[in-house]
Amino acid sequence: MPDDGPRAPRRLEEVADAAARAFRLLPAPPQELAAAGSRPPAPARRIRADPDTVERDLMKLVLTLVELLRQLMERQALHRVDQGDLTEDEEERLGATLLLLHDRMVGLCAQYGLSMKDLNLDLGPLGTLLPPDE
Repeated sequence: MPDDGPRAPRRLEEVADAAARAFRLLPAPPQELAAAGSRPPAPARRIRADPDTVERDLMKLVLTLVELLRQLMERQALHRVDQGDLTEDEEERLGATLLLLHDRMVGLCAQYGLSMKDLNLDLGPLGTLLPPDE
């Protein structure tokens, strides 16, 4: 393993702090709660497996993932434009493609009775999956 010099202990501390923060987000195992004399917390939400809404729920999940990827591609495209990596023609095609993808997303949401806000899943203490609309 290469020695990073004085940065190595600091980097290990950063990783340990990040791991400690992540583990604080997890619920305690049932055996630890039983030893402490408290009950395990009730789950915040349960999965609803209603046969009547399974198609809509599956589409919501798929569209959420597609929207996340669309937003990531949009940010990458803006970064490339800012860096000057693209020609004017490439910028124009990229912009038109991203607008078309957004329009198709809105159309699919409407087809399944969803709005774009419905795709922003709440991840509890981590916040929402997608950034808020500006």
